[in-house]
Amino acid sequence: MKINKIVIAEPSPIVSAGLLRFFEDLNQLQVVSVIDNVDDLNDKMIVYNPDVLIVNPLMMGYTNNNIIRQINQNYPDTICVALVTTFIDKSLLRYFKEIIELSDNKQRVANKIFNLINNNDDSMLQNESVDLSNRETDVLICVAKGMTNKDISDMLNISVHTVVTHRKNIVKKTGIKSVSGLTVYALLNNLVEESDIYE
Repeated sequence: MKINKIVIAEPSPIVSAGLLRFFEDLNQLQVVSVIDNVDDLNDKMIVYNPDVLIVNPLMMGYTNNNIIRQINQNYPDTICVALVTTFIDKSLLRYFKEIIELSDNKQRVANKIFNLINNNDDSMLQNESVDLSNRETDVLICVAKGMTNKDISDMLNISVHTVVTHRKNIVKKTGIKSVSGLTVYALLNNLVEESDIYE
């Protein structure tokens, strides 16, 4: 399973810490660097060549808005995502592929990142879905919908022990340990709809 590297460029340590927390239990994503000023950005791009760059456009300022354009040209495989923490002029956002806002919850942020990665690399996560049995898929769908082991047991007419076994197999096959990560996996593989999760 490919690990996608992320560099976060954000001046606020509180916001950076929140993003780090969002990504820590998603096995497919690894934050390799967090920087708090634009001067370090080019060096980190050279060292890490990240798959995703999450940057607060305010760091660029109105005079340096061509920095992202240059990154897009010099690192065409890096996906640039804007981290919007306040009102931003639309002209500063035109070179970004996606926008993360402070109001986005963990699931929505992960969804946005994985959707971007999948558009760049269609094999990401998709190749894993064929490994799940029909019953494991049923259990995964229930997990993504927020059901407990007992609820899943009742719905699928299987024992709680069997549910736990299926969940262990799902974790083993996908490499995803957290419920939020499994939910993103289910969303990306079209096993559930977003409306099933955000009710």
